[in-house]
Amino acid sequence: MSSSTTFSSSISLERGGCFFKNEVKLLKNRCRNGCNFSVASSRKSLVCNATLKSDQTVRIGVLGASGYTGSEIVRLLANHPHFDITVLTADRKAGQKIGSVFPHLITQNLPEMVAVKDADFSNVDAVFCCLPHGTTQEIIKALPKSLKIVDLSADFRLRDINEYEEWYGQPHRAPDLQKEAVYGLTEILKEEIRNSRLVANPGCYPTSIQLPLVPLIKANLIKTTNIIIDAKSGVSGAGRGAKEANLYTEVAEGIYSYGITKHRHGSILLSLGLRQCLCFSLAVGGIMVNHH
Repeated sequence: MSSSTTFSSSISLERGGCFFKNEVKLLKNRCRNGCNFSVASSRKSLVCNATLKSDQTVRIGVLGASGYTGSEIVRLLANHPHFDITVLTADRKAGQKIGSVFPHLITQNLPEMVAVKDADFSNVDAVFCCLPHGTTQEIIKALPKSLKIVDLSADFRLRDINEYEEWYGQPHRAPDLQKEAVYGLTEILKEEIRNSRLVANPGCYPTSIQLPLVPLIKANLIKTTNIIIDAKSGVSGAGRGAKEANLYTEVAEGIYSYGITKHRHGSILLSLGLRQCLCFSLAVGGIMVNHH
């Protein structure tokens, strides 16, 4: 079958129009040289167009795979047709399969988790770093320079290393890397991110805030004064570590303010060119954000 051949198939998609890897492999077997295919959803009238090429697979390493962020990255990438996870690290869970930590991943064909110091990156093209804040800088600094890196911690989000120390309470350990890091979302800084080796991925609050506000601010449709943001997030955003203040019985059915005027997501303001007061509140398993 030539590369210009179109393979059409009707598959009822109930997963938002996404293929699982076994489905993609079946299609690849039918069009080995790369072909275009379209899939129509009978229930959603959804049409997906994609081009399958064997050389499009990107080999991925996930650092900190046993955390909540890491497990979500693994879940998303494991079913993506163009990504192949070749390295998983988790120092405290080294030697275990990720399915033993997160049962919903037990059916995935994934490598055994290893300690970061034992990871072999010779078969990796890009890395998602899902380690806790304050631990990422030295680890990324030691990675091979050929790797594309997406860091989901806060360690490279602030351009000014002095502001990083002010917000996070410790000196920046990789100032040279900070100079090349791009902080932002593909919806806003697509080309900058495409051309960068190190991408600092915004957290949940900055993402939910920047997506609606940045286009409005750039178009001069709103003023940057007296903006009120009300955002909520699950308590899992605090990470997997056991903390009394994050127990369900401590946070349910009430509101708890924390990090008033000194919360780490002050980076939200800096990314929008704002310098105003932040107040965060933990509320019924979520977090409320206001600044004025």
